[in-house]
Amino acid sequence: MHLLTNNTMLDSWRDVAGPCVLVPTMGALHEGHASLIRQGAALAHQNNISGGCLVSIFVNPTQFNDPADLARYPRTLEADSAICQAAGAAAIYAPHADDIYPPGLAIETPPLPAVATEPGLEDAHRPGHFAGVCQVVLRLFHLVNPHTAIFGEKDWQQLQVLTAMTAGLELPIQIVPGPTVREADGLAMSSRNRFLSPDDRRRGLSLSRALAAANRQAMPDEAEREMSRTLKEAGAEIDYAVVRPASSLRKSAWPPVASDTRWRALIAARIGSVRLIDNAPWHS
Repeated sequence: MHLLTNNTMLDSWRDVAGPCVLVPTMGALHEGHASLIRQGAALAHQNNISGGCLVSIFVNPTQFNDPADLARYPRTLEADSAICQAAGAAAIYAPHADDIYPPGLAIETPPLPAVATEPGLEDAHRPGHFAGVCQVVLRLFHLVNPHTAIFGEKDWQQLQVLTAMTAGLELPIQIVPGPTVREADGLAMSSRNRFLSPDDRRRGLSLSRALAAANRQAMPDEAEREMSRTLKEAGAEIDYAVVRPASSLRKSAWPPVASDTRWRALIAARIGSVRLIDNAPWHS
């Protein structure tokens, strides 16, 4: 496995390796990331993508609206490298900030798709977040020029934003979702879980319980009330607990005009000082 720490090394690797499957991350990797890497390596093998799976590790400052959140984000490159190798990555691209945002060079921030600005979910609670996400991902796409990129379904709105951005810019890159990976008790794996106290870790299970409760309801408003009730009983501070059309994530009338509309239940809540997100398909 190759460790590429600057753009010159990346260019040299690309010249030899050819097209790749990109798994963008901010590091602090866990089994959820490992599953994406294994998925990328398998996809590359199945489709004869010569470069295999390239994992990028870069803590992107432009997508944090809280400087304290950026400062405490874990940097664990040595442990991350071991996870990447075990999961079958061909290379890691771990650039410095100057490689992504060279001094004196304006890095493009693409126009944001509607799903990044209209749902009132992450866009409302993390101002500027998706502008930073789109900026860094587009920059990675230009530097890496991948055949395919994989993004996890746990960050559902981000997945929809990047899928829409790629389509809107007509980039020749396939966006592939990776399923959410959970702990045995149902908690969605996240780099933030390490900051949960034992008691908060138990209370964090209210998110997956709330999603399960939503799927026992027949109507979106009933599902939303049940999610909120479950979260409040656990003492969670709710940012949102909603059921929305899976692609647009905009508030929508019920019943839907299109009978084939897919729906998603989405939650963001604080457990103690830690903000957790989770989501699941909602079956009406």
